[in-house]
Formats: sequence, C-alpha cells, structure tokens
Amino acid sequence: TQIPILIQGETGTGKELVARYIYNNSDRKENPFITIDCTAIPNELFESELFGHEKGSFTGADFTKQGLMEIAHNGTIFLDEIGDLNIESQKKLLRVLQENEIRRMGGKETIKINVRIISATNKNIVQMIKKGLFREDLYFRISGTIINVPALKERLDDIPYLVEFFFKKIQEKT
Repeated sequence: TQIPILIQGETGTGKELVARYIYNNSDRKENPFITIDCTAIPNELFESELFGHEKGSFTGADFTKQGLMEIAHNGTIFLDEIGDLNIESQKKLLRVLQENEIRRMGGKETIKINVRIISATNKNIVQMIKKGLFREDLYFRISGTIINVPALKERLDDIPYLVEFFFKKIQEKT
C-alpha cells in the first residue's frame, strides 16, 4: 500500500529502522529513500531544501537545484521529527502532499511528484494540535497508519537480537 505512515515513539526507540524496514519491503525499494531531519533544516532553508530553487531566485542561487522531494520521485521520503516543523513549514508541506506537485523557489512551472511519506516523531502531535502547534489537516495527511514503537525498556526480549546485530556491524568495520 502507499498509505502514509506516522511512526511514534521515544527518542532512540528505532523509528528510522522501522521506516527503513517498511521501505525495504515495499514496491518502491528500488527507488530513492530520502531522510529529512526536520530539526536540522533551518526554517528559512526549508522550502529550498525540499522543493529546490531556480538559478537567480535569491542571492547565492547560482544554479538550479532539485529539491529533496523531486529527487525522491517514485521513492519514499522519511520525515524524521516532523513534530518539530514550524507552522509555516507545515503549511508548505501540506500543500505538496495535497497536490502531489512542487514548484521550485523562483520557478514558474509545477513539477508532479510521486512520493510515499513516512514520518516519525517523539512528540504527542494530538496535544500539539490542541495547543495550535501542529496543523490538524497535516496530521491527517501523514497518519494514514500510525505505528507506536515502544521504548526498549518495554521490549527486553529484543535486547539479544540488538546485541547480535550491533556486534555484526562492529565486526564488518574491523
């Protein structure tokens, strides 16, 4: 299915691992998987990073640049820590998800995109909506299915598998 997924859980519970598992078992696995850390993109660069820009659209735009949404066409976008997006960025993202198209900054034409959205947060978005910190319409766009990842302290049976996994990773590097 192409339904959007929202993965919820405390920091360090493995939300990105769940997202990659979903992607690796999807019909989009041969196409890009683009991770966007919503906390790492400054608000003033959000639009340029996600949607791209045309040459000359602002000071320093010396070339046309594809945005991450365009690069992910036919693939999957993982919006990590989506609960940290400000309202203005949420509004811009919502428009893209509704229309399945982007317009690069300074551009005149729209570009159709086909991306699957997987989001993750450690925040209580329902509470954020009540406080006016998260758009309810965006929440409904990203939460077709909600996966709650419990903390490791609630999954003690997973520890031996995780130890084995990380041990193998360390061996590969040596």
